Amino acid sequence: MSPLDDLNGATDADLEPTPAVPAYDPLFSDWGEPPAAEAAQIDDIFAWAPAAMPAEADEYEFTRYSPSAAPTAPFPDRFQPEYEERLTELQRRLRAETVVLPKERQWGVTIRELAETLILAALIFLAVRASFQNFRVEGASMEPSLQDGEYLIVNKLTYAELDMSSFNWLPFFDAGDKDVHHLWNDPNRGDVIVFRAPTSPNRDFIKRVIGLPGDTVEIDSTSGTVTVNGAQLQEPYIQGRTACTQSAKPTCTWNVPPAGSAAAHDTCGSDECYFVMGDNRQNSSDSRGGWLVPRENIIGKTLITYWNEGSPNIGLAPNHTITSANDEPVTGSDGQ
Repeated sequence: MSPLDDLNGATDADLEPTPAVPAYDPLFSDWGEPPAAEAAQIDDIFAWAPAAMPAEADEYEFTRYSPSAAPTAPFPDRFQPEYEERLTELQRRLRAETVVLPKERQWGVTIRELAETLILAALIFLAVRASFQNFRVEGASMEPSLQDGEYLIVNKLTYAELDMSSFNWLPFFDAGDKDVHHLWNDPNRGDVIVFRAPTSPNRDFIKRVIGLPGDTVEIDSTSGTVTVNGAQLQEPYIQGRTACTQSAKPTCTWNVPPAGSAAAHDTCGSDECYFVMGDNRQNSSDSRGGWLVPRENIIGKTLITYWNEGSPNIGLAPNHTITSANDEPVTGSDGQ
């Protein structure tokens, strides 16, 4: 007999529903343990939790969930913005203790830093200006070594001098016979120098040093040869024939006074005088005109050329070591 046959013979009293167990309501019931049926449902939800899969396992292994074993989340930081890296205690203290200057003081700091930058830039500019200076070649007196309009840089420290007599107070120190010493080099034969022209102090000339203090320079206009202290010079850098511009004689001679002599002061007004000529011997105003270059008028020695014919052209300055026709160095009366 099916369950439907039992229903056909049942009365209304038999069909009344069985009262259900009231659900646990925390708003209207006392707090306590939930009913057994509801607790069973909660246990069924969290009954199983997958454990970490072993390295060589083919299936997950399930273990009973234990609320006490669940990791506890750290207490939320109410000072930490959402989705931002958490700050360490040291970082939080540094941020909290940062001093913010008022706008008035910020402007003061900015002006002070700007003034310091300008002063430093001015000092660097003056230091560089005192060491190096650029010049522009005007005229053709140094062709073919230097062209008209060519730019070059002059080293002003090459012939820098130091008076050693100021250190005579030191024990066991002797400046020697010559108190003034050059820090790097003395002007040598073959150096291309820039100097203030003795005949026109407001103009700067550029020429090549031929004769040093104490030298004897002789020019043979017939052959165009130049002789220093009896040694004929090799001059592959010149253009044209060397002649005596201020004399009708075929041969002319200049005696450069020794350094520190009375003749040096009478001739050029300095302790040291130098005989110079341009490389373009037929188009140059130089010491053949009867004047010598005082040591104090020398600005510096040419270092590099960097601009020619409207475009960059970097190269070494045309300084040469002057040798004799026998390819031997030319020496002065003192062996220098």
